[in-house]
This record gives sequence, C-alpha cells and structure tokens, in this order.
Amino acid sequence: MSGVLLVARRELWAYLRSPVGYLLAALTLLVDGLLFVAYAVGEAGAKRYSAFVLQQFFYGLSGVTMFCCTLLAMRLIAHEEEHATLVLLKTSPLKDRQIVLGKYLSVMVAVLAITLLTLYMPALIFVRGRVSVGHIAIGYLGIALLASAVTAIGIFASSLARTQLVAVILAAVMVAAMLLLWWVARVSDPPVKDFVNGLALHHKRQFDFMDGVLRLENVAYYLSVTVFFLLAAQKTLEARRWR
Repeated sequence: MSGVLLVARRELWAYLRSPVGYLLAALTLLVDGLLFVAYAVGEAGAKRYSAFVLQQFFYGLSGVTMFCCTLLAMRLIAHEEEHATLVLLKTSPLKDRQIVLGKYLSVMVAVLAITLLTLYMPALIFVRGRVSVGHIAIGYLGIALLASAVTAIGIFASSLARTQLVAVILAAVMVAAMLLLWWVARVSDPPVKDFVNGLALHHKRQFDFMDGVLRLENVAYYLSVTVFFLLAAQKTLEARRWR
C-alpha cells in the first residue's frame, strides 16, 4: 500500500507543479459552468423542472469528466516512456500492480477534487426549486464511477503507447468505441441488442444515475470495466519488463 501511495503522491505533485494541471482544471470548471447555464438553466425566464435541470447538469458534467480523465491519464505511462524514466520504475522495488494503482489513484484524486468544486452548481437549484439530496449524491456517484472507468481505459492506452499523443488518441478511440455501442445496439436485434447496449459506457448506464436511480448492476459494470483495464495495463507493463 505504501508503494501505491508513493506513486500517487509523485503523480499528484507533478500535476501541482505543472501549469497544465491548473489550466485543465480551470477549463473544466469553465465548461461545466457554461453548460450548466446554457443547457440546464436555459434562457432567462424559462421554466424548467428542478429534476430536469439536475439531469442536464450531470449530462454535461459526464462529458467534460470523460474528456478531463482522458487528458490526465494519457501522460501516466507514456510520459515515463518519452522521458526514459520508465526503466527506473521497472527496476525499482515497486511491483507493476503498485505502479498502475498509484497512477490510477492520482488521476482519481485530481478529477474528484475538480468535480467537487462543481457542487455549488446543483446547490443553485435550491434557490428557486427543490431536488432530493439523494438525487445529487447518486448523480455524483455516477460521475465518479464513469471517471474511474475512463481513467482505467486511459492508463491502459498509455501503457500501450510510447508517446503522449499516441496515448491520448488510443484512449479517445477506445472510449468513443465504448460510447457508440449504444448506437450499434439500436441497429441490432435481440438478444444481441440487449447485450451490446449493456456494454455501452454511457448511454444506458449513466442515465439511471442522472435520474437519481441507483442500480447495483450499473455500479458493478463500471467497477468491472475499471478492474479489467487496470489489469490489462498491469499485464502490459509486465510484458514490457521482460523485453
């Protein structure tokens, strides 16, 4: 566990030292705010149900969060490869599992910190409306689980690539492919339709969280995706160690 925390602290310190981290955080919060005003609140004087406003807020937040996770995760291993520091990690007493988990933890801490800064947005709904605190909590839980899955995909892509540019392209392609599975399901027939729709990263799974509905199968799905891609990244590092 100490090895995981050591790697996580190293990565978090790298984010704090770099102006890119602050710029990405500011850009993320700016886009979240603009989407909240443009799509959730709407035009001045427009009347909308509070639950709908909250749903639209989480819809926009989910997209921005996926973008943020992809950008943060691209550097985790590919950056080490570019700067020839990956060999130092390989020859260190740290296990590949600790390296992967530490880097995953660093992104999750950074993304969750940025996400928590948006709490004032759903709180604004209470000024003239009423929503359930449970709805807000479940919505943020869905965002956290989505961030976890996308971060794991990004780490796997970073473990495959030798440059950060290739890493972000690979991650974007993989995330986009899993997002578009819902469209494949639309043009498929049962039982393939239900199976493919269940694999989609966002459409079916995330909408329940946006509506304030907690389903254990959705939680299990995101955790399964996270574990699968983290294991894939670990195995990729192990294969590199023996080259």
